[in-house]
Amino acid sequence: MSDESLSYEQARTELAGVVERLEQGGGSLEESLALWERGERLADVCQRWLDGARERIDAARAARAAE
Repeated sequence: MSDESLSYEQARTELAGVVERLEQGGGSLEESLALWERGERLADVCQRWLDGARERIDAARAARAAE
């Protein structure tokens, strides 16, 4: 599954797992960097979902105000 097809909930759940693994430590530097990079991509997915939700709310409010 590509990052673009992840739902907000899927990305958030995976991101929480990445954070947990990073907090536990114990991995190599290379593994930690790969996890960090994955976390950054997942955070971007979540942010795009949140930005889209904000745009929809703003549009709905504007439409309602125009009535």
